[in-house]
Amino acid sequence: MKLRLVKETYSLLLATLSITLLTTLLGCATIHYKSDPKLIGYTERGQASYYAMKFQFRSTSSGERFNQLALTGAHRTLPFGTKVRITNLKNHRSVVVKINDRGPFVDGRIIDLSRYAFSKIGKTDSGILDVKIEVIK
Repeated sequence: MKLRLVKETYSLLLATLSITLLTTLLGCATIHYKSDPKLIGYTERGQASYYAMKFQFRSTSSGERFNQLALTGAHRTLPFGTKVRITNLKNHRSVVVKINDRGPFVDGRIIDLSRYAFSKIGKTDSGILDVKIEVIK
């Protein structure tokens, strides 16, 4: 009886410590929304695409888990955490995303977006949009 109680207590303690460690580590991986003041106003024109579903929950270059339902994007050089307004040049719809990954690595493309961010400014069946990006506060 005592051995069973010790095992249950040990299991509960181990579970509590595991959850505490996991939440602490996840909290450290958060990239805050803050653009470098020197970059505010920087613009670029090119093509945007969106991530394939196979990348869902994989780690990004910043350490965050990729989420298709978040407003995030990948850029080759902008610092992680930079806020960027993406404007579709055909319909003038825009969305603000946070840079949390590196890419795209295809000529002509300047940004990869989460599926949700892409759908805010264009139809996902198009796959690629002509866009303007602008760093904002």
